[in-house]
Amino acid sequence: MTMMTMTDDNWTRIVRESDTVLVSFGSTYCPPCRAAEPALEQLSEQLADRLKVARMDVEEHPGLAGMLGIMGTPTFVLFRGGEPVNKSVGYRSKEALFATVRAWLEAK
Repeated sequence: MTMMTMTDDNWTRIVRESDTVLVSFGSTYCPPCRAAEPALEQLSEQLADRLKVARMDVEEHPGLAGMLGIMGTPTFVLFRGGEPVNKSVGYRSKEALFATVRAWLEAK
């Protein structure tokens, strides 16, 4: 499964209808956001049966980003059962992203 694109219209459905979702908040003008894309794609593929991965462009959806408290990019928010359970700001390596996600999936 590839990453989903989150918008103002579908974000509630994506976050609430999936048990565990990792959302990357970024923009096309953010080099660290683009650098994280391969790791996010790998997460999406390798953990497709347990995790959904979505991206949201904060420049296209500033209202929602503001409502969710996104102050910098990239910001990674892990949602469980529709609620945010982990938030990290700034570039994260593939290993760091996988470790965060695995810790929450194993805590299930």
